[in-house]
Order: sequence, then structure tokens, then C-alpha cells
Amino acid sequence: MSFTNAPVTRALVLGTIAMSIGASLLDIKHYFYISVGTHIWRYRQLWRIFTYQLCYTNSSEVLFVSMALYNVRSIEQLWGSRKYASFIIVTGLLTSIIPPLIMTLILRPLSFGVIDFLPAGPTPIIFAILAQYHALVPHTYKYKVAMTTGAPSGDDTPGLTLSDKSSRYLMAIQLALFQWPGSLLGAAVGWILGYFWRNELLPGALTHWRLPGWIVGVRSQKRSGEFEGLQRRLEGESAGTASGIATVEGEPNRRRTMGQQLLEEVRGAF
Repeated sequence: MSFTNAPVTRALVLGTIAMSIGASLLDIKHYFYISVGTHIWRYRQLWRIFTYQLCYTNSSEVLFVSMALYNVRSIEQLWGSRKYASFIIVTGLLTSIIPPLIMTLILRPLSFGVIDFLPAGPTPIIFAILAQYHALVPHTYKYKVAMTTGAPSGDDTPGLTLSDKSSRYLMAIQLALFQWPGSLLGAAVGWILGYFWRNELLPGALTHWRLPGWIVGVRSQKRSGEFEGLQRRLEGESAGTASGIATVEGEPNRRRTMGQQLLEEVRGAF
């Protein structure tokens, strides 16, 4: 129950908490949401599409997103930090552009300006990760919540069947409903992008792109191979010394005989 082998998840949780606290302390929460009519059409503040996912503006969302990220950390442990971080960056860029476009060009005109607000927070990224969690991590057990007060009569008892993964989904659904319909739009786009990534429906340049390994603390294969080769040579030399095996000077591939080794020891004594 820790962030073992999940440094990217730990950075996301701590970063989200720190950014949200900082936005509250500095009183800059108003920079982290999008009102299409005001910010996009009137003042042309297009930079907001790249900032609205940086933090949440209330403590309840911060709590739920922290728990949600922690509960899906197994995706990073399965994929590795490099692939996981690359996935987050790609989906983060896509979800920065697609929900504002849908809100601006489709939902706002169809609702006659009623649906105009896109709330702050990385809810789309959370649902993109959750789509991978749904596809990759199987449930451990299932249980049924009975809908009747009588004694259960068997498997056909009416009720709601849940699994150990249901609580993870409920936390994420709560995030999607906090400031709907804007938060629900982001959640839907994030889940769809996660599904597209999983089924390789996005351009190959996006799904196969990877961050440089040093950014997430992963050594390159070349340097790793060099260190492993050096370690094997050192272990071989140590084993040879311990077993009394030596080589003839000038002929490294030829072993000395027992007589030659005894003769050298006698010479050294005199």
C-alpha cells in the first residue's frame, strides 16, 4: 500500500495537491477554468486551454482525484514509468484541445449559450487512465447488494452485482458529476481517448511516442548493458582469483599449470 514503482503517480498526486493549494493561497483560481463566451470569444484567452487541467479549485475534488490516482497506480506498475508518463502527456495535450472545441463549436451553440462552462482540473486525464485500468486489471471478487429484505434464495436473488473495482469507478464518477455538464464532457472525452489509445485507433506517432528515459529515471539500454557487462567481468575475475586460476603473462587466454604456479610461489619466497 504505497507508491512503490510508481514515481509518476506520486508526482501527479503531490503536484495536483500543491497546485491546488497554491492557487487558493495566491487567489488565482479564476485562471484555471474556461467560460467560453467570456474567455474564448470576448477576450481571446486561448492560453486557458493549456492551463485548465493543472489544478482543481475545491478541496473535495482534490481529495477524490488523489484517491483515484492512488487506486489506479497499478497501471504505471504494469506499463513502467516511461510509457505511463508518455501516455499522460499525449492524452493531456489531446484533452486540452478537444473538450474546449466541443464546448465552443457544438454544445454552446446548441444550448443557446446555457452550457458555457468548462471546470478546472485533470478529470479527462483521470478517465483516460481509468479506461486502461478497466481493460487491464481484472476484478478479484464480486458481491451482490440485495434489493429485498428477505433471506437470499440463491444466485437469482434480485440485486446489484458489484466488484472490488466498483469503489474506484465511483470515485471517478463523483469527479465527473461535481461540476457537470462541463466535467462530464471532459470525463467522456478522456474515456474515449483512453479507449482509442488502448485499441490503437489514434495515429501511430502518438501511441508509440515515448519520453526520454532519463526524465523518469530510466537508464538507456546501452548504458545498462555496459554496466551489466562490467559487472560480469568483475564477477569472473573474482571467481578466477578465488579458485586459484591464473593466466600466462602475455597469453591471457591460456591458463597456467599447477607446476608453473608452484614455481612462482617458490621464487617469491626467495
